[in-house]
Amino acid sequence: MLVNLNDVLYDAQKNGYGVGLFNTTDTDMLEAVISAAEELRSPVIIGTAEVLLPYGELSLVAPAFVSAAKRATVPVVLHYDHGVTFERCMEALKLGFSSVMFDGSADDVEENLKNTREIVKIAHSFGATVEGEIGHVGQASSSDNEVTDMYTTPDEAEAFVAATGVDALAVAIGTAHGAYKSAPKLDIERLAAIRERIQTPLVLHGGSGLSDDDFRNTIKNGIAKVNIFTDLCIAGEHAMRDNASDGSRGMYGYLETRNAKVAAMKEEVKKKMLLFGSAGRVK
Repeated sequence: MLVNLNDVLYDAQKNGYGVGLFNTTDTDMLEAVISAAEELRSPVIIGTAEVLLPYGELSLVAPAFVSAAKRATVPVVLHYDHGVTFERCMEALKLGFSSVMFDGSADDVEENLKNTREIVKIAHSFGATVEGEIGHVGQASSSDNEVTDMYTTPDEAEAFVAATGVDALAVAIGTAHGAYKSAPKLDIERLAAIRERIQTPLVLHGGSGLSDDDFRNTIKNGIAKVNIFTDLCIAGEHAMRDNASDGSRGMYGYLETRNAKVAAMKEEVKKKMLLFGSAGRVK
């Protein structure tokens, strides 16, 4: 069933587990994520990000995503991740996404507040939810996630939520997007302090590559939504390499490799759901 963030994150926050956002660029990844969620009876968030649109154009993938979410036997949020332009966020809403993230974290604070507030107003008229970001979640390739003066402060988080009305808030506590060069150092005390100040569900970006203990600690201290993409890509790529043939199997070589890729990504999703504690939450 197609739902929005409010339908899944408040229960996660209340009961101390995390719901995974698994970004997907095609129907192979979509199949892996939805089938894992149904098998484990877990709520799930699927979607794509603006930076990923060259690998799966929004107007092409959205109909499949919406249809799969509506048919699913578990709650599925269809989330547009890291929307950086107003036009693309509006396109996602019109195509049936039930949630959008407006990422104005690269702008100055006042501009981020103004633009996020406008997106919230419009998205809520669609019955959709909005995730915002304050602070800066870095890129692992440049190690800017280690620059602590870019981290979210409790004061910033409280003011941002009050000014914008966002339904979820992405916070910067030391994670980064992409593959880490070295083990990240997460500021769990900062996360706990933010959680004490606001009741809005908190989001962890840059989840791929964290240790199991990192995930457990962040969820224990207030994270309700965890974003994963790189780990799915790695699992799928390894499966394709391991199952690729020299072409002697003809079309079946490709189809068998494709199925192996989907199976590998599904197992990675299941592993994350079990770790986050979302498995078995749907009766």
